[in-house]
Amino acid sequence: MDLNDRQHKIIQIVREKAPITGEQIAEQLSVTRATLRPDLAILTMSGFLEARPRVGYFYTGQTSGTILSEEVRKLKVGEFLSSPVVIEESASAYKAVCEMFVEDVGSLFVVDNSGLLAGVLSRKDLLRTAIGSQDMNQVPVSVIMSRMPNIAYCKHDDTVVDVALLLITKEIDAVPVVRKKGNGFEVIGRMTKTNITRAFVSLANVGESEKGDSE
Repeated sequence: MDLNDRQHKIIQIVREKAPITGEQIAEQLSVTRATLRPDLAILTMSGFLEARPRVGYFYTGQTSGTILSEEVRKLKVGEFLSSPVVIEESASAYKAVCEMFVEDVGSLFVVDNSGLLAGVLSRKDLLRTAIGSQDMNQVPVSVIMSRMPNIAYCKHDDTVVDVALLLITKEIDAVPVVRKKGNGFEVIGRMTKTNITRAFVSLANVGESEKGDSE
């Protein structure tokens, strides 16, 4: 988050003279305690300062970078996942193309007769099949999909940043969100690059909201 000049000065004063009261900080800056109250609230809520009743303010030692890193680590998949788009492994490649177009997604999660994750079907898989001049109505999804256990997935309580690293490492656009069921995994959602972007943008929105509430 971006701090204004007065907030930077407050941090410097507290760092050098803690513990120090709000009145003493106001005196150092030649402003009233009421004028300083919003700045102190922002710095305390953001983690730069710690306020102790009847003692004063202390500097936590944190920087904008460390605080942002901590906030990013708090973001969980369960807060930002989208509804999954699944298809049965017995369905045809042609049906998969239609499903992908209608749902406007780049990949489909393939399930077996028990509804458990069996594989993932990407645009590249379908394009490869189409280039091969095969009748896509006669090609089952199970023949061209990437199969378990050789696919990436994540769980409800995984962190968003870990999923982001997974997408980068695997060079893919989305992963299924799963939960254990019997001997396999049930698909309960999906995480895409868009979901991850939305999660990171939410941090900025929270910061703006807190700033607005304190003004």
